[in-house]
Amino acid sequence: MNFVYERITYIFDPLHHVWENAGMHRKISVGLVLFFLAGVILIELRRQGVLPQEMANIVPQNHFYAVHYAFTVVLILEVISLIFTLPCSFSRSVGKQFEILSLILLRNAFKELSQLQEPVTFEGSETAILYIISDGFGALLIFALLGYYYYIQPKAAEDGMKSTDLFKFVAAKKGIALILLGLFIYMGINSAVLTLSGRKHTDFLYDFYTLLILTDILVVLISQCFQPSFFTVFRNSGYALSTLLIRLALAAPPFFNVLLGLAAAAFAILLTMVSGRSFILKKSRAEIKDQPRQ
Repeated sequence: MNFVYERITYIFDPLHHVWENAGMHRKISVGLVLFFLAGVILIELRRQGVLPQEMANIVPQNHFYAVHYAFTVVLILEVISLIFTLPCSFSRSVGKQFEILSLILLRNAFKELSQLQEPVTFEGSETAILYIISDGFGALLIFALLGYYYYIQPKAAEDGMKSTDLFKFVAAKKGIALILLGLFIYMGINSAVLTLSGRKHTDFLYDFYTLLILTDILVVLISQCFQPSFFTVFRNSGYALSTLLIRLALAAPPFFNVLLGLAAAAFAILLTMVSGRSFILKKSRAEIKDQPRQ
């Protein structure tokens, strides 16, 4: 079994290193800029009637779609980063999901721009403007709560785990991350094919988020094999519940999505505060118990 854990680590670690490399990030950033500019140019050519009919059928006429597509790519990159943070602590993985939620709300705000006419006018755009304000301020509030969430994080939850068990637990999460990465690539390619063929389909990012919820529950069950204490199981299960609230926020209509997102962030913060306090009390009692009696 140790051979399996070692092979998983051997495959995962180089991929993680390549993705987190600063040079890779610069290349991705440059590619994102070029992608945005290409989108604006293609949309303008579509408006001028220059594009062939086959391409014109899939290129929108509103320039704001270029912004929406660019933020979609940013979101895809963040989801990949989330997959690579899965082997980290539960709290870090949940924090990454809140980062993605804030980006999704920003993406929704920019998506509403595509409902505005060109040139932009206020009359007839009242509903879209309200949605932009709601999603924009919701993303900002979640971003602020996320900063506090990271600030109050205690030391890693695996402090009490043996080094051999810790290696196995992390390797198991790396194996799950590799499977998730393969599924994400498959879902993305399938979504692109459906889009280019003109067939309607749901946003694969939302479908993938449902898969992430099931993954969080799976990790909770696996962690119970290495950390069977009630304290750890409750804490990890609570974080899994916060990701469920995030998924409900993604499926909710405007205004309610922000409220559910804020509720999920508040729940994660309260869970961190309470579990951190409980961990300190538990550790203090253990130290007192281990002290020799006079």
